[in-house]
Amino acid sequence: MEKFLENWHSRALALLRVIAGFLIFWHGTQKLLGYPASENVQEPPSGLILLAGVLEFAGGAMLFIGLCTRWTGFVLSGTMAVAYFMVFICKSFLPIVNHGELTVLYCFVFLYLFFSGGGAWSVDGYLRSRNNKSLKQ
Repeated sequence: MEKFLENWHSRALALLRVIAGFLIFWHGTQKLLGYPASENVQEPPSGLILLAGVLEFAGGAMLFIGLCTRWTGFVLSGTMAVAYFMVFICKSFLPIVNHGELTVLYCFVFLYLFFSGGGAWSVDGYLRSRNNKSLKQ
């Protein structure tokens, strides 16, 4: 079982990266484009909402393909931390009470990606393997 899990670790990490990138991307499209429609979207976005939308949109796309995964994870983790402390903490300390669980979870998933990288099936991995091949030649 250990061997099986070890062999699939990089692929499971890639799935986490792809799904997290896909989901946060749509938060960005909601803020920037109003799609998909939401009751909480400010029209037109400005200030920090606009910045968050750009970071979520671009960062989500970058995570989805695994481009600059570590730094994108770092930036998005910080974005989620700021969002939590600006929007949710004033309602209550506990995420279950203030409805900030998703933001906290995103924050730590992105932080994990910062430390772990993109895993299999990432542009980062492709570029790294290409550079390693060229160094050997």
